Amino acid sequence: MVKASILWLHKWLAIISGIVVFILGLTGCIYTFHDDLKLICYPEKYFISSAGTNKTLPLSKLTEIATHALTDGEKITRVDLYPARDRSWIFRAQSVNEEAFGHWNYFNYYKRVFVNPYAGEVVAIENSKTEFFQVMLKLHMNLLLGKKYGHPVVAYSTLIFILVMISGIVLWWPKKWRGKRLRRSFWPKWSVKWKRLNYDLHNIIGFYSFLLGIAIGLTGLFFSFPNWKSAVAKGLNQLNAKTQPSSEIAQPHISGQSVNPLDDALHYLLEENPDAGMMSIRLRNEDAPGFDVQVRLEEQKTGKFNWYYFEKSSLKINKIDSHRNQAAGDRLASLNYDIHTGNIGGWPTKILAFIVSLFCASLPITGYIIWINKEKKR
Repeated sequence: MVKASILWLHKWLAIISGIVVFILGLTGCIYTFHDDLKLICYPEKYFISSAGTNKTLPLSKLTEIATHALTDGEKITRVDLYPARDRSWIFRAQSVNEEAFGHWNYFNYYKRVFVNPYAGEVVAIENSKTEFFQVMLKLHMNLLLGKKYGHPVVAYSTLIFILVMISGIVLWWPKKWRGKRLRRSFWPKWSVKWKRLNYDLHNIIGFYSFLLGIAIGLTGLFFSFPNWKSAVAKGLNQLNAKTQPSSEIAQPHISGQSVNPLDDALHYLLEENPDAGMMSIRLRNEDAPGFDVQVRLEEQKTGKFNWYYFEKSSLKINKIDSHRNQAAGDRLASLNYDIHTGNIGGWPTKILAFIVSLFCASLPITGYIIWINKEKKR
């Protein structure tokens, strides 16, 4: 009776969320390697020649160049820059309408301006609103319905997916841990009829993708429900309250030599972190009292960083946050993206995340086939 109830719950929850889970799994496969694929697909945007030059132009000058390449009214809001000498710097201009329905209405504009930081030349202008990998990301995040409408659908479908996976492992669990039935719980018999093979594959793939599928689902929920993510982080912080204060990190005085304090701060950070993967700056309003710069020690890993907080008037570093000083909860929160995308362990975990995402995308298909066959039989 209990197993029949679990089967009923498993079936109807999967039917409700299946199409969304299929889309999330498939787009997750594509987005797993998006950083690598972008460099292959658009080398003319990301790679430059800096021969004969030793120093980048000031950020304020480069921002001005990037702004002139945009349409009137469009504003640079973020800069992604790379200490590597063969890489362009990316100036993002974005404005959104969070109440709008649909991807095309959600973005008022979204552009990336690629600039050679040594020569001060605009390498390319990308309309990120229609760029393939950005569209895949928004399809993954909100089904191209816009944040207000698509975000809740993805969030609750992910929650349902976790419940389906848990109920599925209960249904999979063998009654006897011996004999042919046990072997068929771990490996399919390829000679059986296709309906039986589909049934076996659904169960076996569900078993092999269970743990990592749950991990991907839970990290996805952290994106969907930030308050829950904060609550989990705070709870873990209380269990492990031992952290290294940021004041223990050296905070030198930076002399101001430019009119724009951000230019001096960036010049200092580039000299201090020549081997960093990338740096990211969100441009504040001119009247903001300070600014902050994130230094990623490895380009594709958001969980390995130093985050510098500057006081604009004096160029004093008020605080330096680092992944090395985080408490357990904050550390888990900062690793959330790397776990979700498979970046945490480099290529091996990315390949694993790709396979598990593909497995998860296949489960609704095999599940729908099982359901349709049973309905036809009735």
